[in-house]
Amino acid sequence: MAQNLRRHVSPMSAEDPSNNKSTTKGMDQLDDKRMHWVVEIGGKTEEYDAEITEQVPDQRIAWRSTSGPKNSGLVSFHPLDANRTRVLLQMEYEPRGMVENAGDMLGVVSMRLQGDLDRFKKFIEARGVETGAWRGNI
Repeated sequence: MAQNLRRHVSPMSAEDPSNNKSTTKGMDQLDDKRMHWVVEIGGKTEEYDAEITEQVPDQRIAWRSTSGPKNSGLVSFHPLDANRTRVLLQMEYEPRGMVENAGDMLGVVSMRLQGDLDRFKKFIEARGVETGAWRGNI
């Protein structure tokens, strides 16, 4: 199943209250290319490792899981003007089991990912400056 979601980083829009629950519970950057994620999928907590397969600062970052739930994706950033950027998330995942497949068919994953994008938007707009994390090319 592939998901394509778009989000403008500005201006603010009304957030759907059903999107208030984050899919991501935690993430640890293990090194420049590897991360460990804790996410909630189908009402249960899952952990997996992922590797960054491509990173171009301010343009795109791509990943694939190396353990746990199989997924991969790409986040790209497209400047619209001096104060706005379109953020495009493309993600592929394989639902496992009856609960995940039913949630996928009902659009739950898309709603949760849209909520995560809304929270990312708020984080970026509130911060106003880079985090200071490593931003090199991969």
